[in-house]
Amino acid sequence: MTTFWILIALVLIIGLMMIWVPHFRQTKLLQAEESGVRKQTNLELFNERLGILEKELQNDLHDQNEFDALKQELEISLLQDMKHKGDDSLAAAKPKGILWPSLMTIVVLGLTGYFYQQLGAYNELANPPQANNPHQGMSNEQIMAQRVQMMEAEVQQAPENSQAWFSLGHAYISANQYNKAVAAFDKVMELVGTHAELLGPKATAMYYQAGQKLTPDIQAIIEQSLALDAQDPSTLLLVGMDAFFNAQYQDAINAWQAILDSDRSDVDRTALMNAIQSAKMSMQSDTGAMPNDDAHSAVKNTGTETGTTIAKTVSVMVEVAPELASKVGPNDQVFIFARATQGPKVPLAATKVNASDLPLTITLDDTTSMGGDVKLSGASEVEIIAVLSKHGSVKPQAGDMKGTVDAVKVGGKTTLVLDTIVQ
Repeated sequence: MTTFWILIALVLIIGLMMIWVPHFRQTKLLQAEESGVRKQTNLELFNERLGILEKELQNDLHDQNEFDALKQELEISLLQDMKHKGDDSLAAAKPKGILWPSLMTIVVLGLTGYFYQQLGAYNELANPPQANNPHQGMSNEQIMAQRVQMMEAEVQQAPENSQAWFSLGHAYISANQYNKAVAAFDKVMELVGTHAELLGPKATAMYYQAGQKLTPDIQAIIEQSLALDAQDPSTLLLVGMDAFFNAQYQDAINAWQAILDSDRSDVDRTALMNAIQSAKMSMQSDTGAMPNDDAHSAVKNTGTETGTTIAKTVSVMVEVAPELASKVGPNDQVFIFARATQGPKVPLAATKVNASDLPLTITLDDTTSMGGDVKLSGASEVEIIAVLSKHGSVKPQAGDMKGTVDAVKVGGKTTLVLDTIVQ
């Protein structure tokens, strides 16, 4: 800000110099010119009168004494005349044209202020957008990229800082840079040794990198982690999430409950209990509500604590493509879930309906949360994925149908068509 105003001041000074320097230079030149002309005129008059006196002396009209007296008088008159005329010239030249540059100065200053206020960034300087929120105007992707850059700079300055590498690994996961996340966690283990709390995040990064599939390599890391700490939260969270997506609800409940039983203070116990409740209801539900439909309706029809209605919802009209309608069975289930378009590809909300009820409009919001620490209300835009399952599993299998909506604003509506047969 200081540099900016210094530049503004320099520009104004240069502009004013362009007005005033020529003015003073012109005044000085006029003064010198006028003074020179008057001086030259007086000398010419003196020489002319002196010439007349000399002729009169030659013609014996004056004697030598009279000539000397008249010549001395003429010289004194010349000196007095030049002195008075010079003073008059200075007085006349000094105030010349002072009004015009003064008006130009006022106009330049006024126009500069007016156009800057109208066309410049006056409002931004008067009210800096980052005064209260340093990330104002930035997308989630830009914020995450900035966070990653800051952490990368930190580990470059302190390459032996294991905590910085650990934080950077989690930031890479949030930025969907799974290869770098795995490398970061390997670096931490190189510095401090192999621990369950490091193997769990590494397995999670590899899981997302593999398209949310448990490969033999990931399974081996999970087993290694649980052998070191059977109650490691990061590992059990991954185990429970994969079990839930494969409709193995009891396995998911067992994994999440093990975290609660560990009495760890560094976990979100409320989120875990919500996730367990969602798994229990999905396991017991015959109609497909994933989670409680009654709670969902209650929240939709009541206000928040401030008395405003909840707007952080996505309304989705789900239907089957006409050419595939004959392939829908009476016992097929449809899983619908929303994921953030930016950041980790973790479901923010999900529900389940009977395929026989389609077409059907469903609403996703925080009451259909999957129980994690991120919710639909925290996202600005989501993608919607629906899977018509013939095997009771969220993960698409051969013969299932699938449909997607690439992006929809939270608070908006969309239509999703199940139009693809999974091969």
